Amino acid sequence: MKPTGWFQLGWSTDLAVGDVKPLRYFGQHLVAYRTGSGRLVVLNAYCEHLGAHLGHGGSVDGEDIQCPFHGWQWSPEGRNTCIPYQKATNRVRKIGTWATAERDGVMYIWHDANGGEPLYEVPSIFDLFSGSGSVDDYHGLGEGGRYETAELPIHPQYAAENGVDFAHFKYVHRADEIPTVVNREFGEYDFKTELALNFKRRGADGEFETVVGRTRASLLGLGLGFSHADGVGAICSLTAVTPVDDELSILRFSTWASKEDGEDESRVLKRQRNAIRQVQADIAIWEHQRYTQPPGLATAEAAGFRAIRKWARRFYPEGELGHGAAEQAAGTDELQAENA
Repeated sequence: MKPTGWFQLGWSTDLAVGDVKPLRYFGQHLVAYRTGSGRLVVLNAYCEHLGAHLGHGGSVDGEDIQCPFHGWQWSPEGRNTCIPYQKATNRVRKIGTWATAERDGVMYIWHDANGGEPLYEVPSIFDLFSGSGSVDDYHGLGEGGRYETAELPIHPQYAAENGVDFAHFKYVHRADEIPTVVNREFGEYDFKTELALNFKRRGADGEFETVVGRTRASLLGLGLGFSHADGVGAICSLTAVTPVDDELSILRFSTWASKEDGEDESRVLKRQRNAIRQVQADIAIWEHQRYTQPPGLATAEAAGFRAIRKWARRFYPEGELGHGAAEQAAGTDELQAENA
């Protein structure tokens, strides 16, 4: 439950300038705050003085966070900048810091179990898919475009493997047919896929017509799944699974609807709600799923699942190959034989 990569903390509007918020992710207690200049900062939660939790009663002073216990202040770099009852600061102790990023109104945190710095940047979703348009071609998220679960027993890899699971579209998402895989491409830190899907929509004359839709997805690490779907308007979305501890995660879903001529706000919200219902259908499976390794795969899907599980192993610490990866290494021959 602790792969390396970028993960979503929440949305930028969740943390106003001067706000302080306690967090718990990756089995650790953290504190997030927004500085006077608007910078997002995440530190380990406990003051290095006497261990008070900075997220409970802490306050922002300029760029620093102030401990509620004795007023000690700490910089975004985790350094002590003020002890209010003496001139000297503590130059020895330092609070652990976490790399953060913000794009498209989404807050991100970098996690590496070995303490490594970020290996890649988080892109804007509007830069990922050619021909999808710019941010100006989409409505803002608003409240209608955001969805967040409670803590659920969902592993980030469940969502990641959706990228190769073409068959579930018909049974989970009630698609008219199983989509066609147009392209798959594994990069060092990302995985891109494209699916073509026929669906029916009601035309201007009231009759149903068949439309060819296209869904393109870009998985960045195991925590972030970006997608662009077109057909009746376009939807850009982000599915993000962030581990809380070794058992539970929080899943967040963000959806941006394209601006269409003559479309009112109610129609925009309807398209956003439809997208959210699709991810809710996935969640209904994931929260009760058992990770199976080696899986009993159909021949048509075997290559995709083998490829993504092999690719995913790079995001786990050496010696901790990830969710079921020890069994994966032992069961490769069995899986290949079964699907030969």
